[in-house]
Amino acid sequence: MTAPLGSIRTLRSALANSVTTPTRLAEAALANANRNASGNTYLWHDPAWTLREAERAEQMPRGEGGPFGDGRDTLWGLPISVKDCFDLAGAPTTCGTTFYRDKNGVAQQDSWMVERLRARGAVITGKTHLHPLAYGITGENPEFGDCLQPGKDDALTGGSSSGACASVMEGSAVAAIGTDTGGSVRVPAALCGLAGYRASLGRGDWRGGAHLSQSFDTLGWLFADVEEAPLLGAFYADHEPAHDLPHIRAYGRFAIVGEDFLHDCEPEIVESYRDTIRDLEDLGLSSTEISVDWWGDAQDIFAPIQAWEAAGLHRGNFEHFETAIRERLEWGARITPDEIADLRQRHEEFKSRMDDLFDQHQLVILPAAPVATLAAGADHSNTRKRLLRYTVAISMAGAPAVTIPCTAGGMQIAAARNQDESLLQLVALLGARRKASAPVLNA
Repeated sequence: MTAPLGSIRTLRSALANSVTTPTRLAEAALANANRNASGNTYLWHDPAWTLREAERAEQMPRGEGGPFGDGRDTLWGLPISVKDCFDLAGAPTTCGTTFYRDKNGVAQQDSWMVERLRARGAVITGKTHLHPLAYGITGENPEFGDCLQPGKDDALTGGSSSGACASVMEGSAVAAIGTDTGGSVRVPAALCGLAGYRASLGRGDWRGGAHLSQSFDTLGWLFADVEEAPLLGAFYADHEPAHDLPHIRAYGRFAIVGEDFLHDCEPEIVESYRDTIRDLEDLGLSSTEISVDWWGDAQDIFAPIQAWEAAGLHRGNFEHFETAIRERLEWGARITPDEIADLRQRHEEFKSRMDDLFDQHQLVILPAAPVATLAAGADHSNTRKRLLRYTVAISMAGAPAVTIPCTAGGMQIAAARNQDESLLQLVALLGARRKASAPVLNA
């Protein structure tokens, strides 16, 4: 059984009005930790440490103004989980492996991510499960166990931001830090019925964070209510963005993919896709179907660059990782300088075509995954390639994207690089409209 904490706005308003305290919220969150059947939402958590953090947040002075009227940051007092590829002083950073847990020992200082969260008064509940090295999309982990969805024991969370999703679902965090290289925020969000925000490439700071592939690694959030996307997106911005929603004409057009691209989608996913297209058109945007045959090259470019960069980061340690990951790293290590130079040129050409696409259509929408569920214990040896076909083009563009939870699965809406704020405000507007039009059930 899970016990969601509530929305960010509701909890933050309660904190601002002294209806509750950071300590009370932390206690409620900790009581929900590791509630999935695999008991592995967190790879590290220390309740005593978290409660001290809550007490520290309570000492931050109250002021005036700000989004909640108390002069404190949006994240003040809120329970937040962090993916275990970011350093937290006094804790190990496993990157999803016992090898790095034992090799590196405890971190001596906070990563930029943890430092920024603590400075804003967020209360970190622990460091969450991930696919080993963040190099996978199912959330399976042979050393720490596969990450199962809280309340749904036969389903994987997806990955690599697996524990991030589980923490929000079980109510041990109100929002969770994740990362997205090829789809590691967008896919698990879609599988778990959550919202997921992948920031533009280059937003935020990876100091004290473990990369997988520097050319594609982005930061992000997993959370429950897409209406609250702008509140979280501000965390990665260089400056505080405006909180007012823009006029809907800030976006006028969006591109959709044709039925031929969706050939391996489950029927329920296709129906959710059509529903989302209609919702955007109801907001006044116009859709245009585009041919994306040229996306067929995306994985052929992305996968070897990713493997080559990952091999450089983990050189000398390949034998310590599971077979599938070890083989990818060994492949990456064999790529020659001439081959990588050619791949990088192809990447630049692909990225330029994606830039042109966004210039013409402003937004691109497609399913974040062709399936609604990944069955626990099934053979997923071919799952990674199937799912990445839906996400890698956006990764290659370095573009921001938000997964919108739907009746079945989730849809990703992507915009041009560094158009994060407008995108987040648009999806918030879409979420508000959906909520307003939802049927009211009689008590």
